[in-house]
Amino acid sequence: MDHRIYWMGFNLVKGIGAVRMQALLDYFGNLEIAWNAPGDALASAGLPPKIVETFLKMRKSVDLNEIWSRIEEQGIQVLIREDEAYPRHLREIDQPPPVLYMRGELLPEDDFAVAVVGTRRVTPYGRQVAAELAAYLGANGITVVSGLARGVDAIAHDAAMKAGGRTLAVLGSGVDRIYPPEHERLAGQIISRGALVSDYAPGTPPDSTNFPPRNRIISGLAMATVVIEAGETSGALITATFAVEQGREVFAVPGSILAPQSKGTNRLIQLGAHPLLEMQDVLEILKLQQVQEQVSARRSLPADGIEARLLGVLGGEAQHIDEISIKSGLPIDQVSATLAIMELKGMIRQLGGMNYVTIREIRPQYSTDHK
Repeated sequence: MDHRIYWMGFNLVKGIGAVRMQALLDYFGNLEIAWNAPGDALASAGLPPKIVETFLKMRKSVDLNEIWSRIEEQGIQVLIREDEAYPRHLREIDQPPPVLYMRGELLPEDDFAVAVVGTRRVTPYGRQVAAELAAYLGANGITVVSGLARGVDAIAHDAAMKAGGRTLAVLGSGVDRIYPPEHERLAGQIISRGALVSDYAPGTPPDSTNFPPRNRIISGLAMATVVIEAGETSGALITATFAVEQGREVFAVPGSILAPQSKGTNRLIQLGAHPLLEMQDVLEILKLQQVQEQVSARRSLPADGIEARLLGVLGGEAQHIDEISIKSGLPIDQVSATLAIMELKGMIRQLGGMNYVTIREIRPQYSTDHK
């Protein structure tokens, strides 16, 4: 059985989040053992009595295999914090969500992401800035992250895709419950050009209490957050606050001191946010002017220790696969399979007769020591 099923199970229990799930992992070693543990052991692991009671009742009433099958049938992916595919920037925040549900696909280039957020009651000025900024980011290889809400969010998602870029939408509901409902078509487009992401289980309705917490995922996925327009109590300001707490850059678009939609952004600037005066300000401050080159370079770097070890063996002179196997200490079948992948990535070249040579000098990013 896929061990992620137990992460999903605990994620269904109200009151068990990142901190308590980590406590269970620390106490039991893995969540399968925790799932099957008696109540007194769960209490010893640190769960309060009410949550233990809630969990025990739920455990009797749910069939995890049935839930898992239903999720798979809907084309929903489950990512846990331990997965290699779990978003890198999100993993770096304090108490990252233990479980993410996703429709669509996350790519390595989504590490280069900027959140664009703002009010639902966007002005013509805010609409123009949101569209131009998201299009600029998308055209420059930057993934745009937002929340699928009316106003700035929807404009940003749409403009990024129209510019040929990628976008991620973080929901305050299950990824199968699109809100607002008129964004169903937009959500479908995002699935094909990015992903819908949520830490709420499929089927979770868009309750108003879900939206403020999900904002920490929006900022956590991004290198920076740009607030286009925001009133004094806008949810976009919550996202900006999370970004600051996560050590990420915050930008705000200055506006008229008479416009209610600019009160929040002007205040952010007063408190130290970068004023967004030119579209290129974001790329310059984040040093992302050459994202396409960085993405290409990343694809050519070793993906794991095996590739790094083979690169350490290979050099400018051709070597036979048998010699490479001996020098690397790896079995010939593993060497052959890895060399084939490295050749597809453009890291090495086969000269014929199973002789290989590196195409360019690539510095290994992983230890070549035998694990």
